[in-house]
Amino acid sequence: MNIDNLLEKALNENNKKQRNNLESISKFGKIAIMGGTFDPIHIAHLSIAEEIRERFNFNRVIFVPAGNPPHKDCSRITSSKHRYLMTVLATYTNPYFEVSSFEVEKEETTYTIDTVKAFKELYKDETEIYFVIGADTILELITWKDIDKLFKLCSFIGVPRPNIRLDKIKKEINKLNHKFKSRIYLSPVSQLQISSTDIRRRVKENKSIKYLLPESVENYIYKNKLYIKQNNLNG
Repeated sequence: MNIDNLLEKALNENNKKQRNNLESISKFGKIAIMGGTFDPIHIAHLSIAEEIRERFNFNRVIFVPAGNPPHKDCSRITSSKHRYLMTVLATYTNPYFEVSSFEVEKEETTYTIDTVKAFKELYKDETEIYFVIGADTILELITWKDIDKLFKLCSFIGVPRPNIRLDKIKKEINKLNHKFKSRIYLSPVSQLQISSTDIRRRVKENKSIKYLLPESVENYIYKNKLYIKQNNLNG
């Protein structure tokens, strides 16, 4: 199946899962939101999502590619359309995964508080929402917009990255949990030494990226000549 036909199939499957999930998630369901630029999405992202889903018994893991994140230089991020479509291609075969276009459809800066509010409205109030982040990002949470309100809307799961010391992060978790009555958890996962930065570099240097990301995403990158020319970028 060529990449265009596969993409059409993946989009249809993702849309079907979104419709079915709204109807099937129970009153006391649990969903995890995996935010990120996904530039591009790779095997480590998928592996982490599946481990987290199984460990916390989530009904669904919803990938939310970032639109215009406040802490990133958007001029250096690949266009939201490409990042969204690659994420759909990477996840459509997993019945527990779906992809939301909520952030990539927005032109203005996107904040996590707005994303979580949108999912709170979409699902029943009793549905538990967890936001998955890199453990080192926990040190930055206090700077996030309306963080006190965000802590009331969702829990956080911090995923340790390779070679990150956790003593300072654990102290910050205790501090935030005490001050805001937040619910922040550390969840170790299998550490795969794969990064989007390295994949982009390898493409630019004409090196293989096989087995670092799903074959469908690899084919999409080459078909659209991503990470080679500047005209793939926002702005």
